[in-house]
Amino acid sequence: MKKIYFTPGPSQLYFTAEEHIKNALNESVPSLSHRSKAYESIHQAAVENIKQLLQLPEGYHVLFTGSATEIWERTIQNLVSKESFHFVNGSFSSRFHEIAENYQINALAKKVDEGQVVKPEEVLIPESTELIAMTQNETSTGAAQPLDDIKQIRSAFEKQIIALDVVSSAPYIPVDYSLVDTAYFSVQKCFGLPAGLGVWIVNEKCIAKAEEKMNENKIIGSYHSLPSMLEKSVKNQTSETPNVLGIYLLGKVAGDMLTKGIEQIRRETEYKAAVLYQAFEECSQLSPFIKEEKYRSKTTLVAETKCDSSEVINLLNQKGIVLGSGYGKFKKEHIRIANFPTHSKESVELIADELVRNFK
Repeated sequence: MKKIYFTPGPSQLYFTAEEHIKNALNESVPSLSHRSKAYESIHQAAVENIKQLLQLPEGYHVLFTGSATEIWERTIQNLVSKESFHFVNGSFSSRFHEIAENYQINALAKKVDEGQVVKPEEVLIPESTELIAMTQNETSTGAAQPLDDIKQIRSAFEKQIIALDVVSSAPYIPVDYSLVDTAYFSVQKCFGLPAGLGVWIVNEKCIAKAEEKMNENKIIGSYHSLPSMLEKSVKNQTSETPNVLGIYLLGKVAGDMLTKGIEQIRRETEYKAAVLYQAFEECSQLSPFIKEEKYRSKTTLVAETKCDSSEVINLLNQKGIVLGSGYGKFKKEHIRIANFPTHSKESVELIADELVRNFK
């Protein structure tokens, strides 16, 4: 039985990925030198498609790393000298805060319970803060920060660098990237690709901050300092040998998404989310973990289970549907269902029918 993966990352491959992988092997893409003209064309296509898909403003650069987790560390290295402020509402936003603390800076945070979001009107951010970190979609709980909150923070803190985690919501979420200075994601979620590639978006304010730190003889990394990465990026290269196959696939899938149309992808995502949340409401054994609808993620949906979550997961698994378990301490209490662009309306409707039939 061929399974469909609704795990929140890695997840089901994008439906065109298999064909692109075959083509890449036929074209010997994994064997290309990262200093070759052939690679530069692959790099350029991926960057251009990401910029177009996300509608990035002029002056924003797209850089490649090994993962989004790496970007947390590079962000602190390059963009913070003394103080950062973090919106913390789950395991992943908490981990970024911990990494900042590891660098022995003054890593401040506003923390709320899992399932909540940090409300801008409830935070006190010092003017001395250099970077404000927000997680648009907390993958561990399915809580989504409203886009208006980002606008509110930007309006109040024009000089600070705003860093936005869109790991499990890009490209679905219609972020106005002019409101943030750096954003990042990894490819194994909404882009439906094998893990092992992070995408780091930075603007000129970030580059200037990294250069300022460097000129003050502060350590900002070596081959992965922002100035070093940008120096190679403008040549459509990377500082080190990159995941050439991953970058090739990202460019191809981003191109496929452009052909389909981002508005169509968004409409389908919202329809599928509505189907699943309705199923949660109809099941006596399930309920949405995020109680306020406006804070519910459309791409990583989390339900509380009155039974052990393994009962739900195992039943669906027998039917070829692989769901995610709860994250961390919620492993036995939650199910997590990815709702990414590769997941068809029919497959989501099937999940909803199975949940209602078996757990109503």
